[in-house]
Amino acid sequence: MSGKGFVSLDSLLGRGPASPADTLEQIRRIYFKTTKQTIQHDFDHAIELLKSLPDEETREKATVYMEGLAQMRRDWLRPRKSKVKRQK
Repeated sequence: MSGKGFVSLDSLLGRGPASPADTLEQIRRIYFKTTKQTIQHDFDHAIELLKSLPDEETREKATVYMEGLAQMRRDWLRPRKSKVKRQK
């Protein structure tokens, strides 16, 4: 995956959420529907949506969902530790 982040097809075609409330609702839906397999894509998409919000006050309303997505991303993308036991 490139470091550029996800950009939805809707945003490229000018069909993004109609209002800040719609954007917040879309971030909320991403939070509740994300899975281990989709977390990176969903996180990148949520970041792009967050950046489209008009002001800090509106972005603060998305904080709980963004923090939740970030925590899921940390948990699910964490490298697995090997289960090999060391002999002393």
